[in-house]
Amino acid sequence: MASAVLLLLIFRLVWLQLVEGDKLRAEAQEIRMRDVPVEAKRGIIFDCKGNELTSSVSVDSAYAFPPQIKDEDRRQTADKIAYALDMDKEDVYKKLTQNVGFVWLKRRLDRESAQNLKELKLDGVALVEENKRFYRQESLAAHVLGFAGDDNQGLTGLESVYDHELKGKPGRIVIEQDALGDDIPKAMHKYIPPVPGNNLVLTIDQNIQFFVERELDHIVEKHQPKLAVIIVMNPKTGEILAMGNRPTFAPGDWRQYPQSIWDRNPSVWYTYEPGSTFKIITAAAALEEGAVRTSDTFYDPGSIKVADRNIRCWYDGGHGSQTFEEVCQNSCNPGFVTVGLRLGKDKFYKYISAFGFTRKTGICLSGEEIGLQIPQNEVTDLNIATMSIGQSIAVTPIQLVTAAAAVANGGVLLKPILVKAITDPDGKEIKEFKPEEVRQVISENTAKTLMSLLTGVVQKGSGKNAFVDGYGAAGKTGTAQVVERGGYVSGKYVASFMGYAPADDPQIAALVMVAEPTGSEYFGSQVAAPAFKAVAQDTLRYLQVPERPQVEKPKLPFVYEQPKLKVTVPNLEHFPAEEAKNILLNTGFVVQSRGDGTIVGSQVPKGGVQVTDGTTVILELRLLEPGEDNEPTVPDLRGLTIKEAGGILEKLGLHIKPLGTGFAFAQQSLPGSRVAKGTTITVEFKEERERSGQ
Repeated sequence: MASAVLLLLIFRLVWLQLVEGDKLRAEAQEIRMRDVPVEAKRGIIFDCKGNELTSSVSVDSAYAFPPQIKDEDRRQTADKIAYALDMDKEDVYKKLTQNVGFVWLKRRLDRESAQNLKELKLDGVALVEENKRFYRQESLAAHVLGFAGDDNQGLTGLESVYDHELKGKPGRIVIEQDALGDDIPKAMHKYIPPVPGNNLVLTIDQNIQFFVERELDHIVEKHQPKLAVIIVMNPKTGEILAMGNRPTFAPGDWRQYPQSIWDRNPSVWYTYEPGSTFKIITAAAALEEGAVRTSDTFYDPGSIKVADRNIRCWYDGGHGSQTFEEVCQNSCNPGFVTVGLRLGKDKFYKYISAFGFTRKTGICLSGEEIGLQIPQNEVTDLNIATMSIGQSIAVTPIQLVTAAAAVANGGVLLKPILVKAITDPDGKEIKEFKPEEVRQVISENTAKTLMSLLTGVVQKGSGKNAFVDGYGAAGKTGTAQVVERGGYVSGKYVASFMGYAPADDPQIAALVMVAEPTGSEYFGSQVAAPAFKAVAQDTLRYLQVPERPQVEKPKLPFVYEQPKLKVTVPNLEHFPAEEAKNILLNTGFVVQSRGDGTIVGSQVPKGGVQVTDGTTVILELRLLEPGEDNEPTVPDLRGLTIKEAGGILEKLGLHIKPLGTGFAFAQQSLPGSRVAKGTTITVEFKEERERSGQ
């Protein structure tokens, strides 16, 4: 028996030594080895001229090996660390009592904190060199650059999209320790150095970006908008020379800003109805297909009827007889509606797709959205009419500037580029990104004709305020109402200008988009065109583009004359007084009230009367009639949204059962009838607004 046991032990010993020896030695070494990670230095992001926009600087980070700190010393050690690093004592103590071999105490220390900790010479506590991302121009091109997190990973913007190229390969310090976690004298200490990340060279020009940021600040100061975007592109290469947004943030201090500001780039994410800037696309398609010639004549009486809707011209009374060239200069809605209807559904949608509005542009930024169009098989003549003037279709800023730039590039659509090259840490080029042609959208002759028309818009028409001294300009203004919950919101607009300069040989194409400016100025000609002029003027001079002394400056600036539109007074009898006042104010009326009651008894003018906008409506208020507490009088809900109608009925102690979407056009209980409190009123809704009182 003893011999058998001995043979078994010998066999086991031989097995462990010869067969599993290497494996067990490796496992034993792994157990007694401790790794301290060493981050790689992220690559530098340069502008197109070699200026550093983002780089990494060396900083110290504090870590600890909890097993090396004696139990009786942990509380005192935690207190010392907390004092040196300005941390909470309990938080530090929790870290030191974790059942792990390694724990970070605080990353990326300032110089004073690192020195304070170093002087303490605490057992089991040490510093390691890491890298901190440094954004040299604070908030310059913030949404484009994005930012990196504590673990050297890109989180937003180009930092995220090109994280693999920028982050490099981390290194480590390997330390051999005994079972108690103590360093072994003369033990193995191995340093595996990190490999720095590669660099990005952008198409962004730091100086042009400065011009854009300056004008965005001016827009915010003067107009206080919800959003503002300026994109400058080289139309001959597709290179983005500048891209700025408001609101903005500082990438180096991103935690101090709401997530809603830094996690989405409005230039590629925000969708909006482009208004008259989309007339560039309508004109391009119509000229290419022969649906219109520059000399064709149109007559504008002030509106055009399509289906059951009157589409008004912005100019009260209309522009009368005019050529298509003048239609463009005047931004005449009836003229463009006529052209769009001539073009027809199939051809119009052909160019919407060809100009890239049905897909993403492919720009190297995350979060890009696609524009919105009505499905082609559902489109009506009314839809084509409104799309011709930039309504009933939504685009993103990057889609519009990319599409419009094709007109200045002989009709060739290019993919927008933000990164020119990737280089290694020594500056050697690894990969180059060249201009990428998508397709020929319109012929070179059509593009030249359209550029001439758009030059006339700035020289003689609604774009005069965008004229660039010494260079001229071409382009189109736009003012569109904001769409929310399926309807247009009174008093909310998107002002924009899509332009090119110089007019005769565009070196830049630029879009200025300002969403929901506040105050009395909200037209593209007032808000966006001057910003384009300022950016283009400084950019062309900076690029040393020769001036054109022969270019004649417009004699007078463009002044938008607010049209006196005919509007229908809503029928507000039996409405709660405050709600009636709000409805009138939100639709552009001036309100006066008489009496001390809480319900509208009568009004002057009566509901259904046609008046000019800005007319004063007088509300005669009354007290509740006997029994009206329990049997409220039903008001006329026509023209209201579901939310508005539901709010009115709720104030009266009634409930709503909506059928359909859009605006109310019929209701179960007739206006003026009395119903029991708590009654549910069925209200039918449709997309087209039915004016109250008609």
